[in-house]
Amino acid sequence: MRAHYLQHVPFEGLGSIEPWLRATDYEITSTQFFDSAELPDFKNIDLLVVMGGPMSVNDQEEFPWLALEKKFIRDVIESGKPVLGICLGAQLIASAMEAKVFRNSVKEIGWFPVKGVPSSGTSFFSFPPSSEVFHWHGETFDLPKGATRIACSEGCENQAFQLGKSVIGLQFHLETTPKSARDIVSNCRDELVPAQYVQTEEEILSAKPERFNSINKMMGEVLSFLQRSND
Repeated sequence: MRAHYLQHVPFEGLGSIEPWLRATDYEITSTQFFDSAELPDFKNIDLLVVMGGPMSVNDQEEFPWLALEKKFIRDVIESGKPVLGICLGAQLIASAMEAKVFRNSVKEIGWFPVKGVPSSGTSFFSFPPSSEVFHWHGETFDLPKGATRIACSEGCENQAFQLGKSVIGLQFHLETTPKSARDIVSNCRDELVPAQYVQTEEEILSAKPERFNSINKMMGEVLSFLQRSND
């Protein structure tokens, strides 16, 4: 099996997703848009993971490869293959499926709770009633046509959605490790402007290992769910 991931900046990589993929015997390939916009034949991949990044899906003039990326994401979705989008990745899925992406009323940066939205049946991923997870986003989106909201928060209504059986978009970062938290703070600390849902650098980086372990475990559960959708 082959997992391909789309990476937008050097400091937002796979995090805890990489050891899960290796343990599940995936071959891992990538397109790193900060180096090259070369994309594979979508028919040759079994799982697509779309990572985060500080740019907006609406910045096509500055980043012309965004148009190619959205088309690629839509092609993979329409082929029925599993797709996971994280933060910018979720916004790219929404945009690729013709939903509007726009500035959220507040930024969410740091450790804040999300609430699972119950869905009927076993065909939807189920988040716990409340989980403290890692955020770093300032935009949000309308749900794509046919998508179901599966998580929300006080600061952002559409925290996670599922489209069909095999596509999940997350505004928050379950893949974050202590190293990737340090990396994003180091590269984006200018965004840490005091606000209701913006923590300080100290608050973000003082998170205990158990907190990272908890979100990484949940990331594995999401990936396992998507893998089963392809069986």
